Amino acid sequence: MPLTSPSDVYYDPYDAQIDADPYPVWRRMRDEAPLYYNEKYDFYALSRFEDVEPCLSDWNTYRSGRGSILELIKANIELPSGIILFEDPPIHDIHRSLLARVFTPRKMNALEPKIREFCARSLDPLVGTERFDFIRDLGAQMPMRTIGFLLGIPESDQEAIRDRLDEGLQLREGEELSVSAEDFNSDEFGAYIDWRAEHPSDDLMTELLNAEFEDETGTVRKLHREEVLTYVTMLAGAGNETTTRLIGWTGKILAENPDQRRELVADRSLIPNAIEELLRFEAPSPVQARHVARDVEHHGHTVPEGSIMVLLNGSANRDERRFADPDRFDVHRDVGRHLSFGYGIHHCLGAALARLEGRVALDEVLNRFPTWEIDWDNAVQARTSTVRGWETMPAFVR
Repeated sequence: MPLTSPSDVYYDPYDAQIDADPYPVWRRMRDEAPLYYNEKYDFYALSRFEDVEPCLSDWNTYRSGRGSILELIKANIELPSGIILFEDPPIHDIHRSLLARVFTPRKMNALEPKIREFCARSLDPLVGTERFDFIRDLGAQMPMRTIGFLLGIPESDQEAIRDRLDEGLQLREGEELSVSAEDFNSDEFGAYIDWRAEHPSDDLMTELLNAEFEDETGTVRKLHREEVLTYVTMLAGAGNETTTRLIGWTGKILAENPDQRRELVADRSLIPNAIEELLRFEAPSPVQARHVARDVEHHGHTVPEGSIMVLLNGSANRDERRFADPDRFDVHRDVGRHLSFGYGIHHCLGAALARLEGRVALDEVLNRFPTWEIDWDNAVQARTSTVRGWETMPAFVR
């Protein structure tokens, strides 16, 4: 029997009005319907920190093998091996450990000079122009160049690839995103992989081509071309989208909190904690979905095996049961653990890189533009079902 609630709260992940500012709806869900059921799309949702955190780590119950996006689970399609976001152990552990070898925090942190160079290349031409777009001029540029540099993709091709990846995520007004198996059969990076197989270099693509590992059958081998292609496609998409959104939120939130921005200008040691608070306050990827593998109890109700559970980590990050005054942005907050990078076995492999990019981007912006105001007439919020952020975030700078 479907869950019924005395509350009339309604949450729809495809509703543009809700997505523009979901926090009032999520607050009501936490208070009135901590286990929520959406009849239209047939999913359950949890919104409190104390519920979302353990569910993210309980992969035995909340499975990712059919996808971690609502419409992907509903499509019930066969997914290619190697997309660790959409896998469960034991195959997930094999693939993640392989990627972790070439995607270490030490290697990511060594990129700081290169990331600063990419920021300077984007920002220096804008000094003195009095206008700057946090997305188009920086957020869509620096992450693309960084992941392209890591993978070994020529700069001349990076922008076109990023635009095609972004287009695949866009939702039109009133549209539910549809997914098919063909969406995961792209040969976008095939020519680069073939070139690198013949011309090795110091990049992640070459490392993936040459890495040896023990697969699920116990065979020690190298990755097949199709497996390398899957990894590279996944890294290219994940490495662009969420960092772009983080940079956009940075521009918006600090414009709305000029007193805290002034503190950051005066004391750059506050920037790392400011990035953590930005991630908590506006999670770039605030909604995760899982397939429920067994009957489970939440708030006095049974969620049956085979259901879809939506885990609202963005809501959990604003849960007043966990964070004092959670709707207030505070660069001095002792954030502790937020859930913007997930939790458990699917904790974001690129978290160290995202933090580094966010920190360097903010530092380099403040070096050139210590004050700004958002041009709201031309700011456009992006519409996707997987991330929240801005398509444009133009500012008047001084």
